[in-house]
Amino acid sequence: MLVQPGQAEPGRAAQVLSDNQALVEKASRQTIEPVIAALAASEDPMAQAVLEAWSDKRLGQRKADGSFVLLAPDAAGYALTDIATGESLGTAPKSEIDELKPNSGVRGLIGAALVQFQLMDADPAKRRAALDALARDGNASHLAPLRAAIAAEKDPEIKAAKERLERLLTLRFDADPQARIAAIDSFGADLGLDLRGALNPLVATKQVAVTEVPEGANVARTLRPGKDLPREAAYDLLVTAGLAPARLTISDQRASLLAHVDNGKIAGIPLAEMDNQATRDAAYTALETAGLAPSAATEDEVTAALAAHKFLDTYAEPDAAVTDAARAALKRIDRKVGLMQFADLALDALSLASIYFLAAIGLAITFGVMRVINMAHGEFIMMGAYTGYVVQQYISNYTVSILVALPLAFAVTFAAGVAMERLVIRHLYHRPLETLLATFGISIALQQLAKNIFGTQARPLTSPAWLDGALTFNDVVSISYIRIAIFVLGLIFLGLFLFIMKKTRLGLEVRAVTQNPKMAASMGINPDRINMLTFGLGSGIAGIAGVAIGLFAKVTSELGSDYIVQSFMTVVVGGVGNIWGALAGATLIGFLQKGIEFFNPSNTLAAQTYMIVFIIIFIQFRPRGIIALKGRAAGD
Repeated sequence: MLVQPGQAEPGRAAQVLSDNQALVEKASRQTIEPVIAALAASEDPMAQAVLEAWSDKRLGQRKADGSFVLLAPDAAGYALTDIATGESLGTAPKSEIDELKPNSGVRGLIGAALVQFQLMDADPAKRRAALDALARDGNASHLAPLRAAIAAEKDPEIKAAKERLERLLTLRFDADPQARIAAIDSFGADLGLDLRGALNPLVATKQVAVTEVPEGANVARTLRPGKDLPREAAYDLLVTAGLAPARLTISDQRASLLAHVDNGKIAGIPLAEMDNQATRDAAYTALETAGLAPSAATEDEVTAALAAHKFLDTYAEPDAAVTDAARAALKRIDRKVGLMQFADLALDALSLASIYFLAAIGLAITFGVMRVINMAHGEFIMMGAYTGYVVQQYISNYTVSILVALPLAFAVTFAAGVAMERLVIRHLYHRPLETLLATFGISIALQQLAKNIFGTQARPLTSPAWLDGALTFNDVVSISYIRIAIFVLGLIFLGLFLFIMKKTRLGLEVRAVTQNPKMAASMGINPDRINMLTFGLGSGIAGIAGVAIGLFAKVTSELGSDYIVQSFMTVVVGGVGNIWGALAGATLIGFLQKGIEFFNPSNTLAAQTYMIVFIIIFIQFRPRGIIALKGRAAGD
């Protein structure tokens, strides 16, 4: 006896189990669902405990009388609880109890039935877990308990989740098509993956073959064999639907014909006439009609069968109004997804541009003021990253370590830059080829030194916990907090550089040397000192960039090599020696690279190649860059 809703009575759950003892003892997913549904609908106070115990393998049966009991581990074996009353029945050894062990399919049905109890549970965690279970495996039977649970929900967040899930289940399972359409329209252009997951089955189609289009069929389109559908696939649909025999193969036809040769003839047709496929097909058809060969379709019969039937793409959803609403909703979502993908691409490009700007800002300073092609600039970035790694070996607090590493990296690379300028660069002014070769040699030497000190394996530079994760706007658009921090750092350095250049004596002297070094020297400015400080400043900024880049990239001796090419491209495209040019160049290259990767996402090397080709073409038309520098650099 299966209990109907509204028959609340203590002991009803025990009665359901007793009346369906055989099904419970040998439970399977195919047979046990009515019993589980009856337990859930019994309104017995013990129903939830019985279902939970059954799912957890804590439901047993006494061998002596076959009665069902709840089990709990005990020193004597099991502590027993009466299902009808909830009272203790004492203990029993394990030998006297048959433990019911439902398989995964049965446990899945029990879990779905338990949802209606869990939706009203006092524990918010259990209510959220019930919603997650419904989202994974909800069906029409869950709509009523879910709707009842919404009114009683006090937690605003959980209530909103229940209301959203109710609309998702409504658009899939409600018996009223208008209610489903209203639920679909209520989402608008919502980008939730759960919504798309619910809508896609409503517009899913399958190919069918029919003699006549069934009345009321929800047809997506009519298929034409040989055009919309390959002939072979179309005939396979006929065979699958039982509307035509299997296709006759050449080998089977040959075997059947040879088996029925009689006095030089097959089915009355002389062998001499069997030199073409049409005659062989006619002979086989005659044998087939006489019952001497198995039923199979020759090529002419295949053609006739295809012409006699219709082939359709039909929606799995029978209601055309619902599929129309679902398709319209998916189109709205696709349009919004396109816009969001563009926004996400723009954020990626902006974050990449900020990285390139940080990496190139120091190079822009030294190249613009001193006209020095510093091939070791990438190694200053690498030195800054390793400085951050070393600091973290002594300071375990990652936030403090980063705050210490940033100024320390500046100091280390500033000192290294000054030393390099004093020992090498100043002897090679106005000799660009020798400068390039010398700095390239220094680059190799610094890489090898880093390998000797730190080894060849990548070293971790760990970001603080508050930089973990990403800022998520929706299911499409997000950006990591580390990249946001780098973007902010780039803005800080842009502001700091502009302050130094516009508001300090050093900035005034740098601008003077940049515009006209001879006139600056005649005014008492020491160009040699300015060159040294400028080179040190550019190197120090590269060190800070190394700390920032090391937070998301692998810290190795080759770290700088990965950014030196982009740094030079940024400076050349933007305009040498100009901070605004470096910003413009970084923005252009960042957006260009991400744009190319968007159209060719599987090959980033090709994207970089196309980018370099574009830049080569660009500088042919604008050799001084986007923002050309005035003064010495412009005249050289």
